[in-house]
Amino acid sequence: MQRFLSHYYLSDMHRKITVKTITLLLLLVSFTSFASEGEGKGDKKSEIKEYIQHHLKDSYDFSLFSYTTDEGEHKYIGFPLPVILWDGGLKVFSSSKFHHGEELAEVDGNFYKLYHNHIYKTDANGTINYDEDHKPTNAKPFDMSITKSVVMIILTGLLMFFLFRSLGRSYGKNGGIAKGVGRFFEPIVLYIRDDIAIPNIGEKKYMKYMPFLLTVFFFIWFLNIFGLTPLGVNVTGNLAVTASLAILTFLLTNFTGTKDYWKHIFDPLGNSMPWYAKVVLYIILIPIEVLGIFIKPFSLLIRLYANMQAGHIVLMSLIGLMFIFKSVIGSPLSFGLAFAISLIEILVALLQAYIFTMLSALYFGFAAETHEHAEEHEGEIQHL
Repeated sequence: MQRFLSHYYLSDMHRKITVKTITLLLLLVSFTSFASEGEGKGDKKSEIKEYIQHHLKDSYDFSLFSYTTDEGEHKYIGFPLPVILWDGGLKVFSSSKFHHGEELAEVDGNFYKLYHNHIYKTDANGTINYDEDHKPTNAKPFDMSITKSVVMIILTGLLMFFLFRSLGRSYGKNGGIAKGVGRFFEPIVLYIRDDIAIPNIGEKKYMKYMPFLLTVFFFIWFLNIFGLTPLGVNVTGNLAVTASLAILTFLLTNFTGTKDYWKHIFDPLGNSMPWYAKVVLYIILIPIEVLGIFIKPFSLLIRLYANMQAGHIVLMSLIGLMFIFKSVIGSPLSFGLAFAISLIEILVALLQAYIFTMLSALYFGFAAETHEHAEEHEGEIQHL
């Protein structure tokens, strides 16, 4: 069994390294086309910065990469996605009408323009009006579009559904023994149960939190890995996605909290001193405890967002240095460093999923704590 797992692990690492090599080559192709298009049109550093910012943003089409033909025409390799707007009624059309922001989309006599990754309603000339702070003042319809990130979220959800559905069936058919790909995921599931859920939540209550912990771990992990493939989708680097995951943890923590959990927040000192002596302390302690309810999920979303966003920025910046150095020494060094960072990002992808799951389990443990557990903790503190 150990030999099989070692072989599977090495094969999996070899496959990931191969994927990373392909990713770097595709990024080089994209940068090459971008650099050749911008020759003589400004500072090279500004061009690379603009390209990185474009990569980090969500998009209304699924573009893998682009290139410029000899005639100067910019070509995109990918496919359009559905744009769904509510503007006095439902407006549904293909993102190909925008032609990557170069053209207006006319729908039912209304004109819409894709400007800085946002859709604005304009006139037939595509005029964008600005306020004194140079911010667009055009009306923005309610946007429910299927973007690139949404597609990857749906695909990841379907992958997890069919993967763990087959894993559950194999358990039932083989008397609790995993078969096939389940042999790889079974140790991970057991680790989350035995080393994350039970120690932090307790053996009596951990089961009701296990579905969420398993789902959020594999969801974040798979999305992080997809973000390192040639698909180039930075879903977990999207603040809206990480905020949604943190809000789910926030809701589960507070809606399943016991009376002892809430008593600790609004009566943190307990019966350790008379009430008249606690009044002054409570003026300080209770606001801090209440603020901590919101700080915990905020730290979750910022940690995941910042780490994944920074990883993409560093990786693409290193590749961009090749087009600044343009030397036989600087360019290979930049490529080698970028390749090394990309391998580290494979570990970071798993680490961030683990940290989010571990902290969520820790917060659930605080919420599920009973009076008996609280007394045990107080006894341990007094003993120390």
